Amino acid sequence: MTQSEQRIKEVYTFFNNNDLVLGFRKLMDCAIDTQNMDIYKSVINLTDWKENHLDKEEEFVLKCKEILSAISKISINEYNSTTPIITGENLEKSYGKNRFSLGPVSLEIKKGQVYGLVGENGNGKTTLLRLLAKELKLNKGILTYNLDSNVKNEFDLRTKLIYIPQRTKKWYGSLKDNLKLVLSSYGTSPNENETRVLMMIARLGLWNYKHLKWAELSSGYKMRFELARTLLRQPEILLLDEPLANLDVLAQQVILEDLKSICNSLNNPIALILSSQQLYEVEKVSDKVIFLKNGKYTDNSEDSNNSNSLIIEIETNSNREVLKAAFNNLQLEKLTFNGGIYIAYFNNNTSFSNVLEALGANNIEITYTRNISKSTRRFFVS
Repeated sequence: MTQSEQRIKEVYTFFNNNDLVLGFRKLMDCAIDTQNMDIYKSVINLTDWKENHLDKEEEFVLKCKEILSAISKISINEYNSTTPIITGENLEKSYGKNRFSLGPVSLEIKKGQVYGLVGENGNGKTTLLRLLAKELKLNKGILTYNLDSNVKNEFDLRTKLIYIPQRTKKWYGSLKDNLKLVLSSYGTSPNENETRVLMMIARLGLWNYKHLKWAELSSGYKMRFELARTLLRQPEILLLDEPLANLDVLAQQVILEDLKSICNSLNNPIALILSSQQLYEVEKVSDKVIFLKNGKYTDNSEDSNNSNSLIIEIETNSNREVLKAAFNNLQLEKLTFNGGIYIAYFNNNTSFSNVLEALGANNIEITYTRNISKSTRRFFVS
């Protein structure tokens, strides 16, 4: 079974389980992979119909399955993402004597992968993004791009390597007209322009906002607009600086899942690097998490964890002595208190289930607990 067939099968499963919202988003991902304007128009018409018939779920599912059937008949050329699209060797950037210095950083970035970039403020996240976007000059190191597009100069590179800063510029006119202007500047024909724009508007949940202007949109929808404008340009590399900063918890989860799905396109994948303070949300969707501290690079691969300890975060009203007594038989190596949360380090012979069992057996009330042994969170609390 091809990846395309697997994805279509997954969408059918969502609809059969009555998960209509996620199912429709996944259907649109399958539709976008076809690059077929007739399929796009079918999805656009269904999106409009859905918004006017919110109570007709059964009919909506039938219409979705008709589109899925049409998609399944279209062959998809799946992209091979094994070759890095960015290679950085010993990258360094200094802002002067006795000031902040980033690096050396060495990394490989591949299409179809999501890279989370985390670290405390002032540790080099934005600097690294701007270096990769070629907005800053390196002091040392070699930065190589291996794009599929025919890149002849700096302008060509910037059309396929797009950096979206935390604060975006104000735009004028309606959301839809702005998106159409983007595509027209790339020579897209008027008929195809309208179809591609409406498809992207539907995919990013902007359907009921397409005629609104800048001042009429919330921060979250302004970010969605920026993503729509960017994705219409079909970038190969997308760099996002704190895209979750102005979003509520639910919106953060939805937009991260959307980004993951879009970047994992079968025939037009994108290499995505995003910086964020929302560590756990980013870790859930990232293929690799890059941690910067004092400009130095670490990642969340197993090799980067020199200790084999089990590391557990625990939030509880119980005191240290009660916890230590509960863990008396679990080879507890260290117990620290960090920002209202205990960090417990155990010998690698102890499992997370052993810890949970000990907490339960001793009737210790837990507000929150998490295994952070492989999470970049362990670098923040070390």
